[in-house]
Amino acid sequence: MPTLNQIRRQKPRTKNMAIKKFVPPSEKVMLGPQRKGVCVKVFIRKPKKPNSAQRKCALLKLSNGKTISAYIPGERGQLQEHGVVIFEGGRVQDCPGIKYKIIRGKLDMN
Repeated sequence: MPTLNQIRRQKPRTKNMAIKKFVPPSEKVMLGPQRKGVCVKVFIRKPKKPNSAQRKCALLKLSNGKTISAYIPGERGQLQEHGVVIFEGGRVQDCPGIKYKIIRGKLDMN
C-alpha cells in the first residue's frame, strides 16, 4: 500500500479518452460499401521489396471531384479510359498507396 507521500508525488489520475476527429461527409471517399468512378488512366505499379511483378492499377475520378488509385484484380484487365467502374475498399498488401479494388464483371470492367 502506498504512503501518503507517494500518492502526493503522483500525477492526478484523469480519464484519457481518445477524441475521435470529425470527418465531414464531403471529405469521405467511401460513403457506402461500393462506389462508382470513371477511369482517368490505367497504369502499372511494381510491388514492395520481396515480390516482383507488374500490378495493374487505375486512376479513378469520383463524382465529388476526388481522384483515387484502385487495383485491377485478376488477369486480362480490359479497362480503358472513360470506363465507368465500381470499386470497394480493401488494400493490396504489396502495393503502397493503393487502398481500393475494382469489382470485376460490373459496368465497363470485365
